[in-house]
Amino acid sequence: MSKRIKIAQTQPTAVKPLLDLNTYLDSTPLTHTHHELIKIRTSQINGCAYCIDLHTKDARKYGETEQRIYLLNAWREVDFYTEEERAILALTEEITLISNGGVSDETYQKAASLFDENYLSNIIMAIITINAWNRIGVTTEMKPALTR
Repeated sequence: MSKRIKIAQTQPTAVKPLLDLNTYLDSTPLTHTHHELIKIRTSQINGCAYCIDLHTKDARKYGETEQRIYLLNAWREVDFYTEEERAILALTEEITLISNGGVSDETYQKAASLFDENYLSNIIMAIITINAWNRIGVTTEMKPALTR
């Protein structure tokens, strides 16, 4: 394994806008549950071990159950997620995998029917932000620390 740069150390000014987006999103009405589901599911799709580790810990801190976290990558197969969460997860997957045909009208309209424009905007920005962090984490091989 090669040694990779730490962008936050080499280019802190470049990372600041992403940190500012995090701060902004934390100030919105986006619930912790919605935000952490977005972060975890996006990180699963992108294979970002660092972010999966970080955001599953955060989700538990905010009261998320182990079972819902473990089954998140199979959310369509269980009825553990609300209609709103299912719409968020579908949108998360389509935005994260945008090269697979974009975001379908069906997925977008479902989310738009459940959330007002401001909340939906925050959902979209949360998905975009964690995708950016995942790309940094995967490219620079950020790894979680082993805890026992």
